[in-house]
Amino acid sequence: MKWLIRAFFKTLRAIIGPIMLLGDWITTPRGVERSDTAQEQVDAITANMTLYQFKTCPFCIKVRRSIKRQSLNIEHLDAQHNNEHREQLMQGGGQIKVPCLKVIDDEGNANWLYESNDIISYLRATAA
Repeated sequence: MKWLIRAFFKTLRAIIGPIMLLGDWITTPRGVERSDTAQEQVDAITANMTLYQFKTCPFCIKVRRSIKRQSLNIEHLDAQHNNEHREQLMQGGGQIKVPCLKVIDDEGNANWLYESNDIISYLRATAA
C-alpha cells in the first residue's frame, strides 16, 4: 500500500511540476530598473549570496520571483538533482530543506536562512 501512495504522489508531482514551471515562465515579473551604478552596488551586496532550491518547489518559485522582481543577481543551485549541492546544503545548513539562502558575511561566516518569507524579507531589507 505504501508503494501505491508513493507512486501516486510521484505521478502527481510529474504532472503538476511542469505546469507550475510553465505558469512561472509565462508570468515572470519584470525586474526593477536601476542605474548602472546602483545595480553595481546591489550586485556587490548579493555577490556572497547563494540560493539552494528545488526547481518545482512552490516556495522556491516564490523566492525566485521575488529575486527577479528586485533584479538581484543571486546564484541558484539545484539541491534536488545535484548531489554535491545537496551535500553542501546538509553540511552547511544542517538540513535538506529548501528554499535556503546562504549568506557569507564580511568575516567569511556563512549564515543559512530558511523559510521563503524570511528570505524575501531579508532580501528586501538588505538589497533594496
